[in-house]
Amino acid sequence: MDIREIQNLIKFVAKSGATEVKLEMDDIKITIKTTSENATVENGTYVQHIPVSVPQVQAAAPVAQPTETAAAPAAVANDDAKYITVKSPIIGTFYRKPSPDKPAFVEVGATVKTGDVLCVIEAMKLFNEIESEVSGKIVKVLVDDSSPVEFDQPLFLVDPS
Repeated sequence: MDIREIQNLIKFVAKSGATEVKLEMDDIKITIKTTSENATVENGTYVQHIPVSVPQVQAAAPVAQPTETAAAPAAVANDDAKYITVKSPIIGTFYRKPSPDKPAFVEVGATVKTGDVLCVIEAMKLFNEIESEVSGKIVKVLVDDSSPVEFDQPLFLVDPS
């Protein structure tokens, strides 16, 4: 395994959202940890530290202002508490449209009923329709089209009133 393959593996792990991946092949051991923003590559007794940047969904506030950073998520959490979160039931790729030339299943402001299709998630070349479990109005789409999603990741906010 050369350095280019290792770098591609690190990028893939960072995009996937996994916090730790271990790979062992013959005489090479690779451990990638994204929580500490460092990846460790072990080959025998040699250890090399490779910086990994984990993509952020929201713009981060400057670290020098911890009071504003702590207050902002609390305010957002209180506003979102009245909404129902539709979460991903599987790991895969999130698509808002049934095909590239078709309109999105739902838009912000659309009224949905229980059983309406909200999106599709592709997993292992199968497109799984994700249906609404509640009736209400779509308030926010939390994932970009064609993005990878994890199990139990929030996808939509729905106002049930």
